[in-house]
Amino acid sequence: MSTSVKTFPIWGLFLLVTNCILMLAVILLVWQHQKLPAPEPILQPEAVTPELGPRHQLTYQQWVDILQQEAKVATEQRPQRLSILVGDSLTLWFPVELLPEDRNWLNQAISGETSEGLFKRLNLFDSTQPEVIFVMIGINDLLRGISDQVILDNQRRIMTYLRKTHPKAQIVVQSILPHGAESATWEGREKLLTIPNSRIRQLNQQLQSTATKVGVKYLDLYPLFTNPQGNLRSEFTTDGLHLSPTGYLVWRTALQMYSNMEVGR
Repeated sequence: MSTSVKTFPIWGLFLLVTNCILMLAVILLVWQHQKLPAPEPILQPEAVTPELGPRHQLTYQQWVDILQQEAKVATEQRPQRLSILVGDSLTLWFPVELLPEDRNWLNQAISGETSEGLFKRLNLFDSTQPEVIFVMIGINDLLRGISDQVILDNQRRIMTYLRKTHPKAQIVVQSILPHGAESATWEGREKLLTIPNSRIRQLNQQLQSTATKVGVKYLDLYPLFTNPQGNLRSEFTTDGLHLSPTGYLVWRTALQMYSNMEVGR
């Protein structure tokens, strides 16, 4: 009588090792942050607010026009090792000085963006030749009461479009981040509290499955940002939704390690 032995798939082992490495990097980063002297007041998470800049005063269409012009410049200049960031305010406010320095970056994010809105403007950077495109979108959909299925459908459309339009680029879909739950101070706190982080975690699992089916990469940032209760860690956020400098350092570490392990494979 023969017995079959179940083997752990190679891709599963790689994903497990990758997550373990990222978690270790975050632990070391937090530990180092805690040992450093107290930072200047402007860098303290509780005192930091995103620098909105003049773009915050623009209409959505004006914002789109600016992004189109920036994409046009990238098309004309053809920078080496171009990476594109697309998403909402979390991506928009990624400090330029904290982005990995071994590549050129084009930020195509808009504050308040939804998955449907992003899909409709993906053509803005059609003519660029990126090496990698990092996508993070979905939290604003949840805040607007959009169903998980519609979000996943829009995400699939985004992945499929990018995969077809940029066949030589790596398309990396990033997980939706958790929020601070009861400790959140964001102005839309009440809406935020109607979205349990357990729902975001489950949605991310479906998002990962969708990415696998479409044939794009998936970067699971979610566990790097959670505390033991499953909420966004207080030191990583300014208001329970947006990220602090330390939060962006964690994200940078994940992007850098992902690039080192994946890009060029």
